[in-house]
Amino acid sequence: MKISPSLMCMDLSNFKEQIEFIDEHADYLHIDIMDGHFVPNLTLSPFFVEQVKRLATKPLDCHLMVTNPEDYIDTLAKCGAGMITLHPETLAGQAFRIVEKITSLGLKVGFILSPESAVEVMKYYIHLADKITVLTVDPGFAGQPFISEMLDKISQLKRYREQHNLRYEIEIDGSCNARTFTSLIKAGADVFIVGSSGLFNNAADIRQAWQIMQANIQQAQNEADGHA
Repeated sequence: MKISPSLMCMDLSNFKEQIEFIDEHADYLHIDIMDGHFVPNLTLSPFFVEQVKRLATKPLDCHLMVTNPEDYIDTLAKCGAGMITLHPETLAGQAFRIVEKITSLGLKVGFILSPESAVEVMKYYIHLADKITVLTVDPGFAGQPFISEMLDKISQLKRYREQHNLRYEIEIDGSCNARTFTSLIKAGADVFIVGSSGLFNNAADIRQAWQIMQANIQQAQNEADGHA
């Protein structure tokens, strides 16, 4: 399993220590950018991306929960983003042009599905995705309960990838923790976005918190493989 810690859940009072540790151990760094319109909340920003990039070498995955994603792409590229992850419902008939813009800047492209969004909404451009993220909570707030109906969507994405010989990774965002790891692995997850419940609240020290998370994932992998 690949790991992408959600930086909006980190301890900002220990910014440098946590970013350096996460960068050493994680596969991606997940940065939520909200505009207060697409979702009723404001979180991180291109300025935050720029500060993280000063310390991090792993890809910075910027999840745009914004009404007009195109307004952010050039700035995020300059700030050091490695991937832009988009909600299909914000593309407003411009999916191919926006994807071309992102790739022309040397960035990877992700799409993220809200719980009520079907895989079919991406039918004509799903082959352009480097990563597809399934939201297992409603977008906009941390700490929400897991929506179990999304397990079918994960399995559908895995089958579709195999049937069409596509390359996207399947990532999960929302309540990735010891209670859900096993079912998510069984459904076909490749990447976990871990936040408060999966990583940062495991322990006050990020090293100990990471070890607990790793043990939980290993146990879940064993259970999924039928070894437990």
